[in-house]
Amino acid sequence: MRASLKSFCFALAASVAVAAFVAKPALAGDVPELYFVDAHSQLPGGLDPAEIIPLMNEAGVWRTILSARNDRDPEDVEKLANEHTDRITAAVRSKGKSFIKNSPEFMNLISRQMSRPVFKAMAEVLLFHAQKGRKAPEINVAIDSPQARQLLDITIEKKWPFIAHYEFKAAGSEKSRFMEAFEATLRAHPTHPFALIHMGQLDAGEAGRLIGAHGNIHFLMSHSNPISRAEHPGQPWANLFDGDQLSDEWMAVILRHPERFVLAFDNVWPENWGRLYLEQAKLWRKTLSKLAPDVAHAIAHGNAERLWNLPAR
Repeated sequence: MRASLKSFCFALAASVAVAAFVAKPALAGDVPELYFVDAHSQLPGGLDPAEIIPLMNEAGVWRTILSARNDRDPEDVEKLANEHTDRITAAVRSKGKSFIKNSPEFMNLISRQMSRPVFKAMAEVLLFHAQKGRKAPEINVAIDSPQARQLLDITIEKKWPFIAHYEFKAAGSEKSRFMEAFEATLRAHPTHPFALIHMGQLDAGEAGRLIGAHGNIHFLMSHSNPISRAEHPGQPWANLFDGDQLSDEWMAVILRHPERFVLAFDNVWPENWGRLYLEQAKLWRKTLSKLAPDVAHAIAHGNAERLWNLPAR
């Protein structure tokens, strides 16, 4: 009875919040009709999926490309996406021990998701992920490994962007080797879109060089702001900001190439779906509202809609 009452309450909250989201007038300083598409977030264990749509509404996020963490079944994302087809795009999850080991369970996991029409994107592919305390181990899988290649082939066939998770700054002496392998893959598939999640932990000069060399590279702007960095001390994430506004170096790159930058939050743990999410959304709205409207719309939602073939709101 209590579970049914809770579900009813969340459903009622979601319907009310949707109405509020759609009817919400532009705020002072807002770019008119500015809304967000979150190009990459995750559904973790310990979070009721019914909480996500109300939180998206509060953050001003119209659509989220969502995958299951490896402590959650992909069917949970499938169910949410089927219930909210205009708000949730289900992404195929590959992360987990079976991917690292390229065990038979890996392709079973991928095939199970690919057999469901609701999955219309590929979540990040973990290529180099530095260890983060006891929560997340180091992962090092070559981009030309059989399992990574299988995922790349799927994205090429489906015309989905390939999201590469490289933590270049944390890679230390391996950084050059990882970058060479990544750029070789970019050159081998010049018409296929690739994206580096978390900006690849690159600085503005490195990102500008990649953009100049490769017409198919894009950057997901997750974890690249002072709010997220303060929650993850000691991690060398990129920071696009100087104080509460874009730094001069990043502003120059973004204004030259606004089509290459895509808003994303990458909510991973239950605690990410709350205050941290809302504060970052507020910062991004304030920041983008200071840019020319076409640039603001491109970063906030337009680039994601183009790359993943999503309908505009």
